[in-house]
Amino acid sequence: CVVGNNEGEVCGCGSMTSTADAGIDALRSTHDGLVAVVRDLSDEQLVAPSGATEWTVAQVLSHLGSGAEISAATLRNAVDGAGRLPDGFNQGVWDRWNAMSPRHQADGFVVADAALLADVEALTAEQRETLQVDLGFLPAPVPFATYAGMRLSEAAAHSWDVRVAYDDDAVIDEPTARVLVRLFGGPMGFLLGFTAKADAVAEPAVVDLVGLDHDLSIGDAVALVPAGGVTTATLEGGADAVARLLTGRLTAAHTPASVVVSGNVSLEDLRRVFPGY
Repeated sequence: CVVGNNEGEVCGCGSMTSTADAGIDALRSTHDGLVAVVRDLSDEQLVAPSGATEWTVAQVLSHLGSGAEISAATLRNAVDGAGRLPDGFNQGVWDRWNAMSPRHQADGFVVADAALLADVEALTAEQRETLQVDLGFLPAPVPFATYAGMRLSEAAAHSWDVRVAYDDDAVIDEPTARVLVRLFGGPMGFLLGFTAKADAVAEPAVVDLVGLDHDLSIGDAVALVPAGGVTTATLEGGADAVARLLTGRLTAAHTPASVVVSGNVSLEDLRRVFPGY
C-alpha cells in the first residue's frame, strides 16, 4: 500500500510496510544530499563549527558514520535472529571513529552510510513488515519501521548540522520532513517523552501545525496528535520548521521569516519545550 501524493506523503493506510518504505526513501534522499556536500569539503571546512553545539563538521560525520556502522550490525543481528549486540561493541566502534582524522571521518561516513543503506534497501517487503529490531537501549525490540525512522531522525538532523555550517538557509527537505512528522506522530512518538519538556510552558496548549496531518499537544506530556481537534495556538511554516523544532534546530539564527506562531504559546516557548539533542 505504498502510495504517494504530490507533496511526497505516504497514504494513511496504516500499513507498517508503507511507513517503512517512506522512511527508507527519505534515508536515501538524505544520504545522497549529504554525500554531495561532503565530497566537496576542504580540510579546513571539515573542522569548521557545525550546527550541533560543540561539534565540528567532521565530528558530526563521525557520529553519523559510527552510528551507521552500529545500525548496520544491529540490523544484521535482527535478520539473523541473533538478538542485541554484545556488550562493549558500540564503545569499540566509537573509539575507533574518534581516533580518525577529520578527513577519514568524512570519507568513512560516506562508505559506512552507503553500506547501511544497501542493507536496508535489500530487505524484502515481508521483512520490512515483520522484522523486529533490538536496539539495545529499549526494553523490547521495535518494528523495522521504527528502527528506520529513528535512523532517519538522526540522519536528517545531523545532515542539517553539516549543511548549515555553509548555508544559513539550510532546511530539511519537505518530503523528508513530512515523513519525520508522521513518524513522530506514530511509531516514534515515544521519543518525545524523553526529549520534550512539557513543563516549559505556563499552560497547556494544542498547536495547529498548519498544512500537516498532526497538531502538537503540550500538557502532562508532549505528543503529536491527529489534526482536527480544538487548538489554542498556530504554527505556520511547513514540515521543515516542525521537524527542526522537534529536534531543537529551529534556532533564532536559522528560522525563516515565514515561520509564525500565534496563540497561547510563542515560538520561544516551543523552543524551550524542544531543547534538542
